[in-house]
Amino acid sequence: MDFVARLGLSIPLIQAPMAGTSTPALAAEVCNAGALGSLALGAVGPEEARRQIADLRGQTDRPFNLNLFVHEAPRTDLAREQAWLDALAPAFAAFGASPPPALETIYQSFAGHAEMLDVVLEARPAVVSFHFGLPDSRAIAALKAAGCLLLGSVTSLAEAELSLAAGIDVVVAQGWEAGGHRGLFDPDAADDRLGTLALTRLLARWGKLPVIAAGGIMDGAGIRAALDLGAVATQLGTAFVACPESSADAGYRALLASDAALHTTMTRAISGRPARCLANRFTQLGERADLPPVPDYPRTYHAGKALNAAAKAQGEPLYGAQWAGQGAPLSRPMAAAELVALLAAELALTRP
Repeated sequence: MDFVARLGLSIPLIQAPMAGTSTPALAAEVCNAGALGSLALGAVGPEEARRQIADLRGQTDRPFNLNLFVHEAPRTDLAREQAWLDALAPAFAAFGASPPPALETIYQSFAGHAEMLDVVLEARPAVVSFHFGLPDSRAIAALKAAGCLLLGSVTSLAEAELSLAAGIDVVVAQGWEAGGHRGLFDPDAADDRLGTLALTRLLARWGKLPVIAAGGIMDGAGIRAALDLGAVATQLGTAFVACPESSADAGYRALLASDAALHTTMTRAISGRPARCLANRFTQLGERADLPPVPDYPRTYHAGKALNAAAKAQGEPLYGAQWAGQGAPLSRPMAAAELVALLAAELALTRP
């Protein structure tokens, strides 16, 4: 398969579907500039998904990607969750607030979510991508019958093999450098922490599915390096956070534009799953040795969002989910279409 030709792209580039940060406007600008824009639907319900898809469709007639979270249903362990809330209570108190009385499952997985499957099938997007795992065979068959190209995020060869067996068309090789949530199918399993270049080359040599490289890529030289290692395209997320079309708040943008961008860390404390974030007060809290075990995703995220809201209400921006990859210092604030054009020009300069 010629991935770029199938989608009519002018540059082998996907704007990563960053839940909470990407917007229909961002995806539309990227699509209209010749790359593949993405909408993250993992953190919204069916009606909001429909609204965002309609918004995107009103701004572009180009192919786009819809991304879904396919995580295991969280375990409800009331004792563990109460211990976590008790541990966070002093941080809440510093802002004159209290933790939620109990944790809730704030996001529903796409696994077995018939109503969200109907939304995606109605939209018939050119591309559907999955994070955290894979849907069942019925959903995959229905999406393929609707003409959707299916992408699955993987962090290892073993996950790529599972994706192949499930009927995924293209794997997204998510390196350890990548910002946001690790795409591990099992967040409690051993993680070899493969870097983007090593994982991309490993999967390209495996050769059973096309590979998209993701993690730490911020400019045309990075795109060229991934292509030279056998990737058919690249996925960039952190590079688009500073675009005016993203929904990143002022605190997030300021941190990304500062020397803080030099320091990212992997944390579970914010959401319950490993995720790479700009080092901030929440990630520091998560490094405390006396913390109890973190509850399951996304129940932990309920408390994480509440603590961030309490802190922001008092003018403290450093408790946010300020996801960013290790390439964050290379961020360049500019309109999304301008960034796509610049990346294309930089990539052209790297050609022999």
